[in-house]
Amino acid sequence: MADTFSMTDVGFVKRVVVGNDNPESAPDENKYQEQLAYLNRCLSESPKGKIVGQEKNFFLLNIGEHQVVMQYIVYHVGFERKPYWM
Repeated sequence: MADTFSMTDVGFVKRVVVGNDNPESAPDENKYQEQLAYLNRCLSESPKGKIVGQEKNFFLLNIGEHQVVMQYIVYHVGFERKPYWM
């Protein structure tokens, strides 16, 4: 039987941003890939984390006559203890 996850087991929470959270900087695909790799590391390496929450945020930017929406997600990853590699 699989172990159940309880919030009482969480001793450390890491905030992991995926996407462009700074409207002053240009989008960078390499940065997004690094962010995703870090999130995957948090979820797969020992001690394995679990997503305990998420924030969905966006910016509305006016560029000339155009309106641009920039989005990003923040994952809150819970661990039993802080990983040694962090």
